Amino acid sequence: MTRAAWVALAVGGLLLAALVVVLPQVRDDAGGGQAPADGAELADAREQAGLPPCPSGSGEPVKKLAGVTATCLADGRKVDVGQMLAGKVTLINVWATWCPPCRDELPVLQEYASSPGAVQVLTVQVDSPPADGLRMLADLGVRLPTVHDGDERYGPLRRALSAPNVLPASYVVDRDGTVRLVSNPRVFATVDQVRSAVTRHRKGAE
Repeated sequence: MTRAAWVALAVGGLLLAALVVVLPQVRDDAGGGQAPADGAELADAREQAGLPPCPSGSGEPVKKLAGVTATCLADGRKVDVGQMLAGKVTLINVWATWCPPCRDELPVLQEYASSPGAVQVLTVQVDSPPADGLRMLADLGVRLPTVHDGDERYGPLRRALSAPNVLPASYVVDRDGTVRLVSNPRVFATVDQVRSAVTRHRKGAE
């Protein structure tokens, strides 16, 4: 190899090393770092949604959901869903941002939760980014305790509930920890339907 070729090779190596050092800094200076942007976006969406804190239970965890963790959308904390619902009758509603019936149903659940004699309502966002879910809840004026089940199609909570492919899906968790899928109706259109379903499924009737 000639001297000129050796010099060219050495210069090329130095330029490559310089690019490796400089490019990450250029991305940071230009705002290309993804994590800070995502964090700010999520924080803004959380503030706009103004969700209440996730509930806390007492006593024996719900056996079917014990050890199943999710993220509380109100503050980003990891929660044990089985422990969170211990000792309380709860209506769980599983939804996603891409689901039109979910968008129609969530305001009905909000109205139910605000009515006299309502049981605790927990909504579960699945298969969609948390910031998108927070923005959707804010747009709908829905402020219910909500957990995020991860970005994958079937997160740990959805798997534990054996949630169907078609959403939304609702469950009644009785005080003794029994979990029952609400099959009729599959989508709530009125507060009376919600109230009736909760009463029936607390008794174990269909």
